[in-house]
Amino acid sequence: MKTEQASYGAGETIVPANASPNRSCMMLRGLSARSNRLVGRPDDRVITALHVPGDFVDLHAFVLSKLDHSIVAVGPVEVEYIDHADLTEITRNFPHLTRLLWMATMIDAAIHRQWLIAAASLRSSAHLAHLVCEVYTRLNAVGAASDGQFQLPLLQRELADILGYSPIHVNRAVRDLRDRGLIRWSGPDITILDWKGLTTLARFDPAYLDLERVKR
Repeated sequence: MKTEQASYGAGETIVPANASPNRSCMMLRGLSARSNRLVGRPDDRVITALHVPGDFVDLHAFVLSKLDHSIVAVGPVEVEYIDHADLTEITRNFPHLTRLLWMATMIDAAIHRQWLIAAASLRSSAHLAHLVCEVYTRLNAVGAASDGQFQLPLLQRELADILGYSPIHVNRAVRDLRDRGLIRWSGPDITILDWKGLTTLARFDPAYLDLERVKR
């Protein structure tokens, strides 16, 4: 299988929008974001997904004619590109691996649905708490976070792009989580001080992440 590794700095584009790539990209280290530009407002964007190590950030590009979004680095990242010709070979000859690739796209879709549910049902502090719980859980599952500690190198305006609030509202939500004694947050470093309290506030149930180890 032919692969190629690459490194990117914060804010650099890993996969451009409107591209018709002949390879797909897997995260090896760091975080990346799926970024959509708003129609008629090209300087504004919405972050519609976060990707952790082990994620195929654009696996759907394997079957779509082009991407309607870009993938950008959140902090320094390392990625690995896999040619679509090799993915075609996998889908032709390795049904179990094909099911796993399919599962990856299904989990991606489940995360999208949960983001919509959180946006519709949670107030700002609980909404932010839900994001913190999700990112920690996903990073912990791949060995990139432990003991309630992880890094989230997002600016408050980028958190605002994810949550749909103004940076001022995000600042207030961060302060509220601190004041409740749920987290310690300094720069990119987050420490979860009260996991039960945080998950209760966020109404967080990790079942949608499908992390249980079962035969696929």
